[in-house]
Amino acid sequence: MSKLLDKPLKMFALYALLLLSCSIPVYYLVVDHIWLGELDEHNHIIQQRIENKLSKSDFSDEEIGNVVKLWSVVEPGTSLEQVFMSSIPHDSLYEVTRTTDFDGEIETDRFRGLQSYIQINGKTYRLTTETNVEEADETLSAIAVVTVAFFALLLLGFILLNRRISKQIWQPFYATLRNLRDFDLNKNPALKLDSSDIEEFAELNQELEKLILRSVSTFNQQKEFIENASHELQTPLAILRTKLELLLQNESLTQEQSELVSSINAPLSRISRINKNLLLLAKIENQQFADSEQVEIVNLTEESLELVSDYIANKHISVERLMLGNPIIQCNHALFEILVNNLLINAITHNGDNGIMLVEVSEKGIAISNSGSAELNAQKLFQRFSMSSSSAQSSGLGLAIAKEICERYNWTISYRFENGLHVFSFDF
Repeated sequence: MSKLLDKPLKMFALYALLLLSCSIPVYYLVVDHIWLGELDEHNHIIQQRIENKLSKSDFSDEEIGNVVKLWSVVEPGTSLEQVFMSSIPHDSLYEVTRTTDFDGEIETDRFRGLQSYIQINGKTYRLTTETNVEEADETLSAIAVVTVAFFALLLLGFILLNRRISKQIWQPFYATLRNLRDFDLNKNPALKLDSSDIEEFAELNQELEKLILRSVSTFNQQKEFIENASHELQTPLAILRTKLELLLQNESLTQEQSELVSSINAPLSRISRINKNLLLLAKIENQQFADSEQVEIVNLTEESLELVSDYIANKHISVERLMLGNPIIQCNHALFEILVNNLLINAITHNGDNGIMLVEVSEKGIAISNSGSAELNAQKLFQRFSMSSSSAQSSGLGLAIAKEICERYNWTISYRFENGLHVFSFDF
């Protein structure tokens, strides 16, 4: 995941790289054109100087002949030879590449030449002036090096400017982000954001404050409704259970009536458990368990096993403990205890008589297994009111609560079936 300011920086860098890469051949063509123009002017000056000197000097034909013979020796890069033409052509420019031998090294060089015709003592001579042109690969290399150097400077400037802009212009945004990160619905009645002289950030802060006010109001109303609903439901449920117990103690009840009253008591207890579990789910979702502390996993697991020991004994379940470590994690003690208890109760409830239960604790998490005959539907196990058995004691919310607690701390809870065991595990 990249930052917002890095997005345009990458695009600017790519655009600059593309533009500077395309500029290399353009630079080369421009430099080459200027260089050839300068060489043409240089050759023309040499041609004018030679022509003026030879024309103004009083040489005999014999002396001119000796000059022509020695010309290529005394004037490298130029040549002079007599031609026989009825008409003198115009001066011409040309370019040629040929192998030369300088300092014992044979190289292929590029030459720019000027061919002109002069009159000396009434005779026509062809004067050729050539100048070596800078090598194309050397020119391209030099331009490429300079371009890369400027691109590096440009990229460095982009990065420094990007950081400076991030620290100055985006400071209100990061301040707002910190305030939102530290905001807690359970502790803060409202969110007050810093003012900004940037119109977009000021408008963003205003809208966020309005949104937080609405969210806080909705949260408080929902919290109050859940607490009131739970309290109002628990009171009549407790009264009903008390009345049923009194009714069962009535000696005038027939056997059939006693069985009927007992059958009513079971679903009533289940309704009470569902009400408590729904309230617990709502509190977890609303993050009302904000406090955290250091929790020793092995000690808490042993305490939870002790709490459900009677249930284990009633079903004659064989329990095996495998403690591979004693991790200490930071979380809410009550929530973690609920998580472990729910998984243990789930393993007991859906275990058969004389079954097996394995509790494994390691540095990475906890795994609780119980014997079973067939694999369960893993996609529906952690959904609310999704039950893998018809037990009247099950509310269908235990695994949903476990999953909600794990999501609260970004833990991973999973189910698998292996070696005849249902394995529920969660990793820290």
